[in-house]
Amino acid sequence: MTRADDDAERSDAAERQVRSGEGSEGPARSSRSGERALAQAAARAKVTASRNIPVFDDLPAPADTANLRQGADLHTTLLALLPLVGVWRGVGEGRGRHGDYRFGQQIVVSHDGGDYLNWEARSWRLNETGEYEGHDLRETGFWRFVDDPDDPTESQAIELLLAHSAGYIELFYGRPRNQSSWELVTDALACSKSGVLVGGAKRLYGIVEGGDLAYVEERVDADGGLVPHLSARLSRYAG
Repeated sequence: MTRADDDAERSDAAERQVRSGEGSEGPARSSRSGERALAQAAARAKVTASRNIPVFDDLPAPADTANLRQGADLHTTLLALLPLVGVWRGVGEGRGRHGDYRFGQQIVVSHDGGDYLNWEARSWRLNETGEYEGHDLRETGFWRFVDDPDDPTESQAIELLLAHSAGYIELFYGRPRNQSSWELVTDALACSKSGVLVGGAKRLYGIVEGGDLAYVEERVDADGGLVPHLSARLSRYAG
């Protein structure tokens, strides 16, 4: 099997995981899976429901919250992104200049009642035994809904604006695929003088079986094609 074939197989497998909610289970199996998922979600909620991100309590403005049970109400324009709100932790696989590697990751998705979600993702490399090995990627930004730049008559385009610690800013546009998955594609990139040169990306996020957040990112390589770059499955830690 060539590396290109291996890349395609990895990407397809990860994407199938994210798209698993769009599968074709039979009614009986689907019902059992749904009941099991609800039971698991209830058990997790006993631990995660009381957790939230730390805040300063002396600000005059509403505090950021990653827990929909606490703080300001979620803005009505963001209801299609509601499942993303929370703190997520887990592990994933990446491909860098020196080959494949494993990483740990935390993603914090919060809001303050405004018409956008705050996004902060940070990851760290893991060694062969799963221990911390060093810094990896970090990004921060905002999700919101805007008029579709390609079709102004549509109002369900997702806009994701990110600043990366590697020295570039990235703008994505996309759409909800259904109530629990979202697909985005890079629309614009701007690199600083010290930043790394990267190609555009395609990202697919989804809430998968067990209530976890899974995602796949492909990036354009030097040959101009999309290749697997990152994938991870994260469990809810707070919210």
